[in-house]
Formats: sequence, structure tokens, C-alpha cells
Amino acid sequence: MNNIHTSQEKSDFKRHALNRSAPFGPLPAEDIERLASMAKIVTLPAGMLLFMKGDPGDRLYIIVSGLVRIATVSPDGQEITLNLLSDGQMFGEIAILDGGIRTADATTVEETQLLAIERRDLTSLLVENPRVCMRLLYTCAARLRWISQALEDTQFLDLPARLAKRLLQLAHAFGRPAEQGIKIGIRLSQQDLATHMNASRESVNKLINAWEHQGLVQTGRNWIIITNPEGLEQSTFGWRC
Repeated sequence: MNNIHTSQEKSDFKRHALNRSAPFGPLPAEDIERLASMAKIVTLPAGMLLFMKGDPGDRLYIIVSGLVRIATVSPDGQEITLNLLSDGQMFGEIAILDGGIRTADATTVEETQLLAIERRDLTSLLVENPRVCMRLLYTCAARLRWISQALEDTQFLDLPARLAKRLLQLAHAFGRPAEQGIKIGIRLSQQDLATHMNASRESVNKLINAWEHQGLVQTGRNWIIITNPEGLEQSTFGWRC
């Protein structure tokens, strides 16, 4: 994590982080400066719960570095991972826009550095500045499209297709070149994958083992390498990411 001491270093850091962020990066310098003046730098260890479903929605977060899991828990106590977010991505926007409660839990997966912007500050800026407002709405629309596709996949794809598609999405988001293929660059156990898929660990384990025997993936303790991305995609009825 970055060691930031002086006021100037903090201001420069926040501007740089906002310029690299998905929602606000395209904005002109004066808008970035205004957002930077509102933002606070937050550094959290792995495993820290930022908020729970039902909490008041008082802040918007932008990830500078690290990894955050967005999850919910079923009435019978089963955790379901809704998304994994990393550098430059935003979360907490729903409650910021409508003033309602949090719709899911947010927990750091590894040490994470964030920018936090208070709802009262951001809503005032959105009223005044249509450029910032449109960037936020654009990002929300992109996330709604992603959610719509995920719901469609749940309805129309079986577990092998959904799991293969999710692995390829994770490889696209977090992949690092490896000698054998593309290594998903986050700690990822088969239990983690099961919570992503709303499936049992046994079902996920069976599929991963079958794909490993077919030469499509390699696995180890909390890591997965996709050795044959095209083969993994073609093995699940020809859908495309």
C-alpha cells in the first residue's frame, strides 16, 4: 500500500486514483479536482467487513488497489458471492442514489485501499454537475447490463457452462500470463467458486477435476490456471463471453 504523508501527496494520490477509475476517469480536470476534495483515503486489512446488507448507505467507494467481495446470505445462512471488484471499480452506488439501505455485504478479500465519498457531498455535486451525474449513471447502467446477463445465465445455462464462463470472466479480469496458460491472479478456492455459482463445493470439485483431466485447467491450493481457454469455452455448448 502507498505511504502518503503530506497534504499535497494525498491530493495527488486521490486525483491519480480518480483518473484511473472506471466511473470518473474520463472527466475533465476540474471535475476530478472537485471529487478529490471530497474523497477520503481508507486502507483496510483483508477480511474487513465494510458494510452489511441493511446498513445505511452513506458512502460511495472506489477501489484504488486490492479486492472486494460483494455477497449476500440466504435465509438458511448460505453465502452467495455476487461479484468481485478490483482496482478502479466502484461500489456502494445504489444506496447513494436512492438514499436506501445497502443491498449486499462488502468485505475486503485482501489488503485494500479505497477512496470514500460521503453521500451528502456527492449528491450535491450530482445536482450541480451533469457530467459527473452522467458518468455515474453510465457506470450504473453497465452494471445493470452485467446483472441482467448474470440472471439470464442462471436461467438458461447449466452449471458446467456457468462455471466455465465465470472462470473465463475471472481470467479476463484478473488473469496473468503463466507458462501453462492464464493464471487467475487472485486467491480462489473451490469453495469460493461454489459461492459464486450458488452450487455445492462437491459439484464444483467434480467439474474442475474433469476439466483438469481434459487438459483445460490446472489447479493448486487456492489458484487456477486456464490452460486451454478456447477448449473450455467450446466444451460448454459454444456460448461466448
